[in-house]
Amino acid sequence: MDKKQQFNLWYVALAIAAIFLIQGWWQTYRTVEPIEYSEFLGLLKKGEITEVSVSQNTIEGKLRTPLNGKTFFTTTRVDPVIANDLAQYKVKFSGQASDGFLSTLLSWIVPVLFFFALYMFFFRRIIEKQGLGGMMNVGKSKAKVYVEKDTGVTFADVAGIDEAEAELVEIVSFLKDKEKYAKLGATIPRGILLVGPPGTGKTLLARAIAGEAKVPFFSISGSEFVEMFVGVGAARVRDLFEQARKTAPCIIFIDELDALGKARSGPSFGGNDEKEQTLNQLLTELDGFDPREGIVLLAATNRPEILDPALLRAGRFDRQVIVDRPDKSGRAAILKVHIRKIKADKDVDLEQLAQLTPGMSGADLANLVNEAAIFATRRGGKSVTMKDFVEAFERIIAGTEKKSRVLNPMDKKRVAYHEMGHALAAASLEGADPVQKISIIPRSIGALGYTMQRPTEDKFLITLQELKDRMVVLMAGRAAEEMIFKEISTGAADDITRATDIARQIATRFGMVKELGQAVFERQGQSYLGDNVVGMRQKDYSDETAERIDLAVKRLIDEAYERARKILTARRKDLEAGTKILLEKETITPDDFKPLLPAKRKKLAAG
Repeated sequence: MDKKQQFNLWYVALAIAAIFLIQGWWQTYRTVEPIEYSEFLGLLKKGEITEVSVSQNTIEGKLRTPLNGKTFFTTTRVDPVIANDLAQYKVKFSGQASDGFLSTLLSWIVPVLFFFALYMFFFRRIIEKQGLGGMMNVGKSKAKVYVEKDTGVTFADVAGIDEAEAELVEIVSFLKDKEKYAKLGATIPRGILLVGPPGTGKTLLARAIAGEAKVPFFSISGSEFVEMFVGVGAARVRDLFEQARKTAPCIIFIDELDALGKARSGPSFGGNDEKEQTLNQLLTELDGFDPREGIVLLAATNRPEILDPALLRAGRFDRQVIVDRPDKSGRAAILKVHIRKIKADKDVDLEQLAQLTPGMSGADLANLVNEAAIFATRRGGKSVTMKDFVEAFERIIAGTEKKSRVLNPMDKKRVAYHEMGHALAAASLEGADPVQKISIIPRSIGALGYTMQRPTEDKFLITLQELKDRMVVLMAGRAAEEMIFKEISTGAADDITRATDIARQIATRFGMVKELGQAVFERQGQSYLGDNVVGMRQKDYSDETAERIDLAVKRLIDEAYERARKILTARRKDLEAGTKILLEKETITPDDFKPLLPAKRKKLAAG
């Protein structure tokens, strides 16, 4: 319950109490003695009544001798016939008194107050949740204002995105010392767009700027501007900028800008008028405010490909800052920030953890640290060890172990040979990542076993040979099954899918197949959220080219499979020995089976 509703409740309670107090005071002030009608008749016969005032239901008058200290009396009338009948039997009787003016008034006021309270505390909340708030507040901004002490974030809490941070340091300088830039006529960019995948720290970076500059921080999501009624979102945009002008210098941060700034298409027939008017109002405000006022507009999105071009032109969002996934050194720096919050053991090697987690964002690494602390707590440890971090990493990428899912001996043996085939192929090829761990314990994501490889370094370019080696490692699981059991199973379905994707990219995107030439047949999407294309891919090449692409993909997969068979045939003894150890221990590392160490690598069947 907010403060406004609490005040309304107090007002209602005070009003009811005041009514009852006034009623009691009024009755006391009148000093009238209520008597029964039978007693009135007796006093009348005795001559004790000097004056009377008769109304439809009551008789009021004055007594000759005060009764109970009161001179005036009142009684309710009774039908004369009934009164005579009752008087014969000496029965005390009186009429039914009316409720009076105040009682009648209360009978009207109390129901009104009840329904008003019901609206305030029940229906109003439902209406506001549906975006249909009162007409007086319909255009008010929902932005939450964070002052410096509330953000609690500075650049010291941001790590792994040094390049993005360096571009934004001058924003802090501008907010602190506007005159410095005004001397040469320079102005800060009107709008700054933070672009990057989810979880990379865009919102954290915006809050760090406000914390460093010690200025108010207006934070709102783009979806909060979009309402049911046309014009409401535009009114909220105006209100937000009006608030910002009153508190300048300050920062306005719009998260998920794509919800508000989606590209406008052709003529629309209903449904989009509200979004377009809201976007138009934002564009107008961007053109209307002077950057020298000290207002900095920040926005974040992970879908820049769908933003309206009018937002991104010069003079609006002048600068785009890429906040990408961190590299190895960046991951180590991020882990160093998050590990302060837990009690870590001395054996925790941040460099090794950074090497183990390629492609993870800042949010992923924070989750990794938290999961490791949970593992340590669960086992009753006094500190979080390196083993806890490794288990947490496996939990994130492969799911929890399903030890209750017991495989029959034949299936368990098949899975063991399959995983050992992957591991031996990876240990035999120079272009494959070293083996970290092998397990045949089923996982919650559906995997009956897995082979974990650890990259030695971040790679930004991949050669054709390295791509082919990755395909060999993927196909080695099925090759091992066929070699030992003389038949294949469905266990290699995911491996074949990944190998096919690599082969298709070699043929269609990387121009690495001679017979197809160095042409691109399928373009990569620009989305940070992945290429989730619904339906068939766009095809802008002939059927003859499509056939050649299919043949090239098949040839690459067949070559990788044959290379895997040659490697495993040459290392048949290692395959048998390694599988025996894996069946006994269920989870092994290269230290448990030396042929898996990188030092044992051989250039076998190089393609």
